[in-house]
Amino acid sequence: MKRISNCIKSGFVLGLTSFSVLVFSSINAQEKRTNLAEKYTHVHKSFEKATCPIPRDNIKHFVYFSRDRESLKEHMFLSSPRFEGAQIMYSWRQLEPIRDGYDFSIIRDDIAYLKQHDKSLFIQLQDATFNPNYKAIPNYLLAQEFDWGATRQYNDNDEPEGWVSKRWNESVQNRFALLLKALGREFDGIIRGINLQETSIGVNQEIDQSFTQEAYLKGLKKNMLAMKKAFPESITLIYANFIPGEWLPFKDMGYLKEIYRYGEDIGVGLGAPDLMPDRKGQLNHALALMHEGQYSVPLGIAVQDGNYIGKTGSDFDYEEGLDYGESTRKNRVPMLHAFAKYFLNIDYIFWSNQFPYIEEDVLSCFN
Repeated sequence: MKRISNCIKSGFVLGLTSFSVLVFSSINAQEKRTNLAEKYTHVHKSFEKATCPIPRDNIKHFVYFSRDRESLKEHMFLSSPRFEGAQIMYSWRQLEPIRDGYDFSIIRDDIAYLKQHDKSLFIQLQDATFNPNYKAIPNYLLAQEFDWGATRQYNDNDEPEGWVSKRWNESVQNRFALLLKALGREFDGIIRGINLQETSIGVNQEIDQSFTQEAYLKGLKKNMLAMKKAFPESITLIYANFIPGEWLPFKDMGYLKEIYRYGEDIGVGLGAPDLMPDRKGQLNHALALMHEGQYSVPLGIAVQDGNYIGKTGSDFDYEEGLDYGESTRKNRVPMLHAFAKYFLNIDYIFWSNQFPYIEEDVLSCFN
């Protein structure tokens, strides 16, 4: 009985030891996962003591007007020597109202106006929207030949939030390449640069059966190459922030990293919307890839609506039209600039023309 008792005791101790090892291994793995996801969470605190005025550096600064071209006229930034120019978004629908019938008159007008103030134009080419009532593509694409051209985007609450062109469809890609070619013929070397919209879209195969991650990645790369071929002189840039089907650092399918590698290979600049130094989603995707990589291509970042108070347009608790800035708010612009400069090594910053922050926070710091 003593021998059996000892065996039972030994087995219990061995089982307890194995259980303890399993528990501690699980805890360590969880801590490792947590640390991996939060490795840059506190970096922004190193830059919170940055103050105005912002000293001169090699970063090129632009004011982003989205599609609100009218706000460009007589804007305060036009008299600031610290700003290179304006970034304006033009939809595919505006630029090609009928098939092969291009109309670039609004771009010419904006170039001419900016030139009067010694400023340059940076084009953002729109093929996706965050408005369920507006499609950014021409009507002729809404046909069976192009698999109806666009598909709905949905937010995290499964609510329709806009439309995106079928970037994964070869016929749509070919038409987009022709638009880029036409734009390049007229404006390459004249505009400062051109960028494609963000890679993040609210689409999966359940929403659109024609969509696959592989086809989407291939389509993005094809659009990048078409843009580079059309604009060998002007700066080219893609906002590569998230790719459907992966979530870094845990579900790493290599999609976003492939876009960054490909951009470096072909000479297309890389960047993202939403300069959010204290948000893990952004930190673990575009911001991490910019920080960790060695690039010869330009890097750009946009300070979008909401970023001035630590929000994004996709936050459900953020209402742009109701938020006009608390008088007691802390000016985040010096921290955002310092983070972009020293952590991301950014070449271009696009500051959203959002009232009152553009005047009270941005221009006041740069002037």
